[in-house]
Amino acid sequence: MSSVSIKRERLPQLDTFRALAILGVLHVHATSLATVESVNLKAFYLINVINVFFRYGTPSFIMLSSFVLFYNYFNRPMDGKLVGGFYKKRLLYILLPYVLFSAIYFIYKMHVAGTLGTSVETYGEMLARYWKNLKEGTAYTHLYFVYISVQFYILFPLMLMLFKSSKWFVRWAIPIGLALQWAFVIWNKYEWQYQSKGSLAITYLSYYMIGAVLAIHFDKVRGWLMKDPKNLPFKGWFLNGLLWVSWAAVTAAHIWFYQQVRLNGLIVDTLWYELLWNLHTMLTALVLMRASFVLYRKAPKWLIKTLTRLGELSFAIYLAHPLVLGYYRDTKDWFFSQVQMGSLTYFVWVYGGLICALGVSWILTQAILRWIPGAWVLLGNVPSSLRKKKTGPSAPASASNRSV
Repeated sequence: MSSVSIKRERLPQLDTFRALAILGVLHVHATSLATVESVNLKAFYLINVINVFFRYGTPSFIMLSSFVLFYNYFNRPMDGKLVGGFYKKRLLYILLPYVLFSAIYFIYKMHVAGTLGTSVETYGEMLARYWKNLKEGTAYTHLYFVYISVQFYILFPLMLMLFKSSKWFVRWAIPIGLALQWAFVIWNKYEWQYQSKGSLAITYLSYYMIGAVLAIHFDKVRGWLMKDPKNLPFKGWFLNGLLWVSWAAVTAAHIWFYQQVRLNGLIVDTLWYELLWNLHTMLTALVLMRASFVLYRKAPKWLIKTLTRLGELSFAIYLAHPLVLGYYRDTKDWFFSQVQMGSLTYFVWVYGGLICALGVSWILTQAILRWIPGAWVLLGNVPSSLRKKKTGPSAPASASNRSV
């Protein structure tokens, strides 16, 4: 059987998932500084809720990346052509944009620091520092996601072989992922103490395993994703309700925890930060998967069309939006010279950064991908809806093939 004949059906709901995930990323980045600056304002409580609630963004993208890869590749025969094609796509559409955007943010940080074009460093020193940033995913705060994705892509063929060869491993993959992830977290805390552990894929192993298991057992979870709760069997209805209740409880606890830390100086073992973040983001990723299918089925067509386009552009927006947000934050002094600083005006300015980062990066990346030939070099794979129509008949690219 050829790989074409066993290709899985397209899941347009995944673009809705991507849209919800990128909104999470944007909310967190837009409010990151505000959680510190607003502690003496009443707006702090709302800003803290937004900042903590939306922390699901990057972990959800990680789970989805794993889901997409296993969904598309698990039932296909492993051969050199398949593995070669897999690495070629990731090299062109993920690694190359990562290298180029790392250079852009490397230069941007020098511009902000006022060292660009000066003799503070030699070219050799700058190149050495850039190379160090590149191999650690630290050229800018958000690029760690692409860096750990590259790590996962390197390991994926081996993981795929392991999943395909062992039903026992498939059954216990999620507990194994959690155990290895937490063993690393504890070992790093007490022994290794590597400061940039968030740039290592093992920190997110539970999300990779959840995505893989959902993809492998998609035929079994399809009913849960597709049906209304009232149409689920009792077991499915109960587990669905348990998921939502658990998610709400853990999310509320996570928000309260950070409120106490930021406002009242609560000091606790750092493992509590890890535990609440892990529980919150894992449950949210599952809730988002369910919500994406519900939205796609019930939401107005205009909303689905908007979310689909946002999902298609999510990788490009992820790469570009911190530049927009950085320049927007330079407007702070001007803004508050026009209006008096207060809870309402401060929140308006903060949320304006979110709207600006989303809107400007959306418009720019869409225009670049639509009108500039070879834009994939910088922004990754061009969505099929933005590709110029060819004269001959051709099959549109599957949305489920996109890695982010």
